Amino acid sequence: MTKRTSNKRHWDDFWVNSAQVSEVYDNDGRVSAHLSALTTLQGKKVLEVGAGTGRDGIFMADQGASVVSLDYSLPSLRLIAGQLGGKDRVELCCGDAFTLPFGDNTFDLVFHQGLLEHFRDPGRMLAEHHRVLRPGGYILVDVPQRYHYYTVLKHMFISMGKWFAGWETEFSPRELERLLERHSFSVVLTYGEWLNPPIWFRILRKGLLPAGIRLPMYPRIFTWMRKRFAGWRGRILRTRLGLNLALVVGTIARKEIEERLGEGTGA
Repeated sequence: MTKRTSNKRHWDDFWVNSAQVSEVYDNDGRVSAHLSALTTLQGKKVLEVGAGTGRDGIFMADQGASVVSLDYSLPSLRLIAGQLGGKDRVELCCGDAFTLPFGDNTFDLVFHQGLLEHFRDPGRMLAEHHRVLRPGGYILVDVPQRYHYYTVLKHMFISMGKWFAGWETEFSPRELERLLERHSFSVVLTYGEWLNPPIWFRILRKGLLPAGIRLPMYPRIFTWMRKRFAGWRGRILRTRLGLNLALVVGTIARKEIEERLGEGTGA
């Protein structure tokens, strides 16, 4: 039996059918928020891999970063270009995440959200990202978390050949941390998050569109609930148990500065 894969055709089709960025859910700014808590973006050279809508990269560019947004799907890059208004705030690059067209030690920060889970050999990708990252630089990887009902629903659609991306996996917080550690990164922090609105509503909304029923993308009730229970949510997600209940999990890790043999010893 042939294994299902996620390939370029899936993503070209997805971005062609998502020509309006306002119809694609954002990530509530969680990527930029967690990175900004660790390091300033001003003056940093940043690579966004599998850029999609490119919203995170555009935000970072507005904060003073020098950003390259890379995707192998031209419809994705056109979507990003449409948001730039003819300005060159972000450099767009059509390229492969497994063979990046950049030299060693080029970037201060490499990040991707919703990318790693679509490939069966993610280690090769992480090794390439380690190569282009400068010593002391950060990588952020944001993926679906394993222990969530989303995993069950997703694999049902995959088994029927109905999943928009063809194939996708998921990671527990510890699995993601170990994957990064195996590729010579040092874990700095791991975070988790639930989505607003929740995933069940997003699936329902998309399922009703062919029938001509268009629900609002962000119903006020979910926004109210998120604000009302923000403190409670934050306390849970700061625990290890909470991370294992979140829908998405992200890990930020560092490429350590290697000390030269004999440095400072007079050798």
